[in-house]
Amino acid sequence: MAYELQAVIASSQLLRAVSEGLTHVRLAQLGHGVSLLPITDEFFDEVSDGGASGAMGFWRMPGGFDQVIAQWSVSGAVAYVEAEYFGGIGEQRAAVWTDSAVVLGPLHVAEQQPFPAQGSPISQALRRIGVTSDGAVDEFAAVGLDRHRHMDDWLSG
Repeated sequence: MAYELQAVIASSQLLRAVSEGLTHVRLAQLGHGVSLLPITDEFFDEVSDGGASGAMGFWRMPGGFDQVIAQWSVSGAVAYVEAEYFGGIGEQRAAVWTDSAVVLGPLHVAEQQPFPAQGSPISQALRRIGVTSDGAVDEFAAVGLDRHRHMDDWLSG
């Protein structure tokens, strides 16, 4: 079974505010007061500066988008996350910006690598933006990132 995620995650209020004026923003509400902004093809094209994608080792980060996230992070912590799995094998990447600077990462766990004791890259990023977990599940599950397996599903509900 496959799982894919390429998105910005931050407080719902912050994402609503910074996305005003952007045409191709679709926000999905997660738990703990955060929302997810999926990197759709249309959003990618809208925010890309035309430079090469893949900044900081991310597969799907639009060219120049790391600078956009840095600007957004003046208003609060912003995470950029990517995950891709098939049949339980895959990888995760995550970074967090605050006050225009990268304050976590970029973190990367490659195929066949175990998560570090601090948790998966995405769980660490969620923790850094203020998500807490009760210990029964990690931050990834606590906000509901296990709710959908494909990017299109975030857009439809």
